[in-house]
Amino acid sequence: MQMSPEYVDTMQWHQTLGYARQVCARVFRDGGAPADALGAFGLARYAEKADGDWSKAVEIIAEAMCAPASKRAA
Repeated sequence: MQMSPEYVDTMQWHQTLGYARQVCARVFRDGGAPADALGAFGLARYAEKADGDWSKAVEIIAEAMCAPASKRAA
């Protein structure tokens, strides 16, 4: 079970995970890799962290989408 970050409302986290899964599914369907999905969100620097794992890519994208504005700019 995936835990939401402390600063995110549970409902927002689950909705964002669903959206991230949809995006990753489209990238996968088009022959892409988790690194491609991360790159679509400007998160290519996290490709090593995902290490080719779709579930990790989904979680990284969801965390980035839910991050407070102050953390997104960093």
